[in-house]
This record gives sequence, structure tokens and C-alpha cells, in this order.
Amino acid sequence: MILSMKKLLIFFSFISLLNCQNYGQLKVVANLSKSLKEVSGTEFIENSDVLWMLNDSGNKPQLFALSTKGKIKKVLEIQAKNHDWEDLTSDLEGNIYIADFGNNDNTRHDLVILKVNHQDMLKKNVEVQKIKFTYPDQTKFPPKKRKRFFDAESLFYKDGYLYIFTKSRVKKYYGKTNLYKIPAEKGNYEAEFIESFNTCNDMECWITSADISPNKKKVVLLSHDKILLFTDFKGDNFFNGNITEFPFNHISQKESVTFKDNNTLYITDEKAHGKGGMLYEFSLGKKY
Repeated sequence: MILSMKKLLIFFSFISLLNCQNYGQLKVVANLSKSLKEVSGTEFIENSDVLWMLNDSGNKPQLFALSTKGKIKKVLEIQAKNHDWEDLTSDLEGNIYIADFGNNDNTRHDLVILKVNHQDMLKKNVEVQKIKFTYPDQTKFPPKKRKRFFDAESLFYKDGYLYIFTKSRVKKYYGKTNLYKIPAEKGNYEAEFIESFNTCNDMECWITSADISPNKKKVVLLSHDKILLFTDFKGDNFFNGNITEFPFNHISQKESVTFKDNNTLYITDEKAHGKGGMLYEFSLGKKY
């Protein structure tokens, strides 16, 4: 079918507008495939040209490999159930870790992180190693409503450990997150509590994803309406350094963040209420 010149101009104008859209420093990179309408985790492996993504609960146990322009290149079938997949991270060898620790009702006894060996990522059907864990301060399933701090959507890898940031389900404390760590090896662990941090008290302050920069000097936490940047921290108490807030002029169900380089982030949001389903870039600026 041959398009008229007028239709062609309209088409290319639309593509140009999509590429130039900016939501309070959020630059649209791509409109994600419908296969990723509930994307909840994104990871960019350093020195690669691939973004890895996953969907949350209610979807197939699949890992999606995308180009940095947002086009799906490959889909891996993971041999494990998607109870509630929430985030992705990777180590220096390129192994991928799938965070199956979504826990909305604070009732789960089967919290687990699935380790995908980098050598198996060339296959279509992939076996995993299971890193099981519990929280040291959870004794009831569920706890009383005022103590439901054991949901989680965020993690990253650093120096042989996986760091988990919880998501509060307690009214007036929605912005509270607890930081824990566990070894990044197959086993069954009691997580080590490190510290707590409170962003604010509204639902928009829920912590939905986290990442650490390639140089390990910056940590970011994502919520629906902002990025929190932590720098100049000591050891692995990432909350004890300087904190900078980057508010968005755009509220959507943002669910995942990953560093592209030491100053640039990739961010995604779920397709909900007629908006979202996008891959964005966000610059922290050279100052930080």
C-alpha cells in the first residue's frame, strides 16, 4: 500500500514527537511492546547493548532481552514460577538475579531470588538457582496492619551481596523502606537488617525499584514521582551519606530503574489508566 505524502508527514511528525517528549527531565526512548505492559524490573548489564526486563505477578515466567531502543530481541523461558517478580539486578560476571519477593499481604513464607547463570542466557529454556530468605524481624504472617513492612520491589547486587529495599503497606508510613542484605549464592538465609529510611507518607512515595551505579558511588531509589540519589555513603549503609531528590513533573506507575552509565538512568512505567508503558532516560547531571 502506498501512503500519500500527507500521511507520511503525519507519521514522521508523530515519531519525532515521541522521541522528543520530555516529562520533567524524563526523555521518552520508546513505547514498550504490549508484552511488557506490566514491566516491573529492568537491568542494563555494563558493556552490553541489551536491556533485560520482566513482568510482575500474573504473567508468564519470562525474561525479555531488548535493544536500548526498546525493541524485543529475545525471550527466555525461566523454569520457575512467577509468584510476584518485582526487580532485576546483575553481578560482574553477567549473571541475572530475579527478585520474586513481592509480598503485598505480608503473608509469604517462600521469598526467593532466582539466579540465572550468564552462560545459560543463550538458551531458550533456563534453569535457575534459588536464594531463599526470611526477614529477621517478621514473626507473624501477616503481622498486624501497623507492622506490615515486609513487601518489597527493589534490589541490587554489590560485592557478593544482594541488597533488598522493602515497600511499606502501613498507612501514614508508605514512604518507609528497610534495607537488608543476603549473600548472592544459592542457599537459605535470614536477611541482615542494615537501616531504615523514610521518604514521605504518601502512596506516591512507595519505593518501587533501586540500583547502584557501575562505579558503586551512587545509589538510586525510584518512586512514582521522584528519584532519590544517595552519595558519599560509607560501607553498605547507603542511607548515611548525602541525599538529593529529583522530582518528576509526571506521575505514573513507575516500577523499574537501572543505571545506563554513572550519570544516566533507564526508567520504565507500567501501562495503566491510559498512560505509561514507556522506556525513559533520565540524567542525574555531571554535578553528582
